[in-house]
Amino acid sequence: MQVRLAYGRSGLEVELPEERVVVIEPRFTPGLVDEPSQIRTALRQPIGVSPLKELAGSEDDVAIVFSDLTRPMPNDRVLPVLLDELSHVPRENIVLINALGTHRPNTEVELRGMLGSAIVDEYRIIQHDCLDEDNLVYMGTTRFDHEIWINRIYLEARVKILTGFIEPHFLAGFSGGPKAVLPGVAGEATIMGNHSGPMIGNPATTWGVTVGNPLWEEIYEVAEATQPTFLLNVTLNRDRAITGVFAGDLQEAHRRGTEFARAHAMVDVPRAFDIVITSNSGYPLDLNLYQAAKGMSAAAQIVKPGGAIIVAAECWDGIPDHGEFKNLLHMTESPEALLEIINGPEFSVRDQWEAQIQALIQLKADVHLKSSYLTEEEVRKALLTPCISVEETVARLLERYGPEATICVLPEGPQTIPFLIEA
Repeated sequence: MQVRLAYGRSGLEVELPEERVVVIEPRFTPGLVDEPSQIRTALRQPIGVSPLKELAGSEDDVAIVFSDLTRPMPNDRVLPVLLDELSHVPRENIVLINALGTHRPNTEVELRGMLGSAIVDEYRIIQHDCLDEDNLVYMGTTRFDHEIWINRIYLEARVKILTGFIEPHFLAGFSGGPKAVLPGVAGEATIMGNHSGPMIGNPATTWGVTVGNPLWEEIYEVAEATQPTFLLNVTLNRDRAITGVFAGDLQEAHRRGTEFARAHAMVDVPRAFDIVITSNSGYPLDLNLYQAAKGMSAAAQIVKPGGAIIVAAECWDGIPDHGEFKNLLHMTESPEALLEIINGPEFSVRDQWEAQIQALIQLKADVHLKSSYLTEEEVRKALLTPCISVEETVARLLERYGPEATICVLPEGPQTIPFLIEA
């Protein structure tokens, strides 16, 4: 049988033995017939708060937080409607803040692709810098005793609007909502505390879990402390068409969005598999190995201990070279040794959370990486096994696991989150 994996912009076709393959995809939800109209209605009939036009006065300073390149958020379709609803506010009073967290700034070409040239040309855009101490405000500590540092421009705006999209998330339970604040516009110290070894290592820090998830609960605590005015989140299908719009109160609008996402993106599975083949949802999510940990994590939910994961991620942005993820992977020669370092007392390095997740997955299963931009040596130095051909790797693994070996394919990667039905 032929299966198309979401891979880069064009996809990757693979041929697999039909008799032993199970394919798990999101429950397809058609896109909204009229996206602008549905977004406008949500802004005018929000959940739990007054309409946006009533919340933002013509004299107010407005900060709009938007997702960066690593997220498939259709900013170019959502933000024009949002800005039109704020047409009574002078453009010089509006600032758009790129919620980069610890990620690199986006280039002008990338911003134009993400937002559209009209927005780039006509509005002030700030790229959040988690290291810029002069533009961070200290707000005390969380109940987890982590410092709170937040972008000054965002914090000082009278009207604060958070945008984003909602899907299951491998650490926070679900994306969207308060994640626009933490990690989006938070300082490095705040992100490091939230993404520390103990927080990441907690069993409740996982897909689809918010209540009892320490990472999520701190994210929400910090976001609430900044007193956001309005939330505008959407859900998407595999074609990046908008399937739902959730606007209004941070907690209630996001809760409704997560319920929708859970019903459409999480799939129960009766048994684990010897081999799980996954993508990282294609462009832009598979831009580098750092992001590909999400696809690995989705597969890890249903792979047998001692099994194998094949992740197809184009990685046109490399490991990447920016940030500390690459350096962390190069520190040791095994996942076990890497975890020992990360879990050491006082260890704190940016990007350690993604390295920790990768290493934890590798304790459970072998991980093979199919990439068009990384060499075999680069893959091995990243502690993974190179996969030149998915078909050839599957053939070798079938020899290892025997004639009864089972295979599962997640063509859309973390757009579908499988979970085992408890016995």
